[in-house]
Amino acid sequence: MSGFVLLATLAASSQETSSATEMPDLNLILQRMEDISHRDPAQSLPYEVTREYKVFRGYSKQSTSEVIAQIEFVPPDVKTYKIIQAKGNSAGERMVREILATETDSTTKKRSSEISRVNYDFVFLRRQNFGIVPEYVLGIFPKRKEKNLLRGQIWVDASTFRIRRIEGVPVKSPSFWLKEIHITLQFAQLGDMWVPVTFDGIATVRFLGQYTLAGHNIRSSESISTAPN
Repeated sequence: MSGFVLLATLAASSQETSSATEMPDLNLILQRMEDISHRDPAQSLPYEVTREYKVFRGYSKQSTSEVIAQIEFVPPDVKTYKIIQAKGNSAGERMVREILATETDSTTKKRSSEISRVNYDFVFLRRQNFGIVPEYVLGIFPKRKEKNLLRGQIWVDASTFRIRRIEGVPVKSPSFWLKEIHITLQFAQLGDMWVPVTFDGIATVRFLGQYTLAGHNIRSSESISTAPN
């Protein structure tokens, strides 16, 4: 716990604001963030996205693998994926499958993996603008050592209290094959819903070295059929 207190102290002392009255109410930010998250239609409406991933080895700018996956969400907690196209090195496809398996698993364990005070401690770090949009940047510290929880930072829209960006590392390695991975997720509007639109990762793959993964949604639908084929 001492490390958390130290980080909190350092974060507070590094703020540009000099007056304590200028510090926003962290609990109020978190309450509004949790309220808007629980009301998000993305938790109750079906949707489908097609996501393209490119995988790069080391610092190369030439991709070694290209993978297209289809992700489908059926409320309340069923998220599935399938690979519809894969080219290049099979290690890239394997890494994408590991990432998607973690994403779909988190949906079935939504309560235990959501970014809320149930699962995390928070520290206010700074204010920041995303273009002209003001944001609060918060440090997140998992309360348990689980692969679906990240240690890092979140960017919260100061007007809507939606999370625009998540960046961090799992506190527990997602698999034997992936030793380390640094994850960045960006969120945006899909119809009335707020969903991930880009996924970037830097991973250390056991026996193979460092890989960079860049994924983004290329097609989406907010009204898929849930009837059997």
